[in-house]
Amino acid sequence: MVNPSPRLHPCFGVPIAELHLTDCETVNAELAALFVARETDEYRNPMPSHRPQAELFESRFNLFRWPEPCVQRLRAFMLEGIAQTVTQVTDLTLQDLGRLKFHNHTWFHITRAAGSFVTHNHPMASWSAVYCVRAGQAVPGQPDSGVLRLADPRCGANAYLDPANQRLKPAYALRPLELRLVAGQMVVFPSYLFHEVSPFFGADTRITVATNCWFAR
Repeated sequence: MVNPSPRLHPCFGVPIAELHLTDCETVNAELAALFVARETDEYRNPMPSHRPQAELFESRFNLFRWPEPCVQRLRAFMLEGIAQTVTQVTDLTLQDLGRLKFHNHTWFHITRAAGSFVTHNHPMASWSAVYCVRAGQAVPGQPDSGVLRLADPRCGANAYLDPANQRLKPAYALRPLELRLVAGQMVVFPSYLFHEVSPFFGADTRITVATNCWFAR
């Protein structure tokens, strides 16, 4: 009798990268103060793609054009992190990327109690990223507060579940990826991936920066 020994071929993988900005306390404090000061109609996104919530402020998409040093430090970290991610999952080098035009739309969110963001993706970009400026105070009994939830893109993969596929290892799991961001953490993912932010129940504020990037010759 042949002893079966399967050779696994991981397929249809979704590259999701995690990076951390070292010594981020000072720059995050400066970013938080700047964003709260500019939580005004002058800086508000005038054409949101979602129904605006009173608990969620979304800025215009030109954040990385601001000249403030804290913004420019964050810009360097986020765009470099995205470039490094691209070189790890494609056959492009940093030199190849340097010959391309690197476009981005970047904005910040300030979320207060019960604020959330509905499921969506970004079909007009190739790479997206979320950076956490302030995670917000944890609330006992609310483990999903402010969770960034990345949806499994394999439509129908979990249509039938039984004991043989309910406990798949993380790389093959039939469930969304839920991330509880901490200050200084950035997550990079393909822009086609649907994602959402669950309601935030902290007593203070949750502040994040999001960017969508695309490249052109």
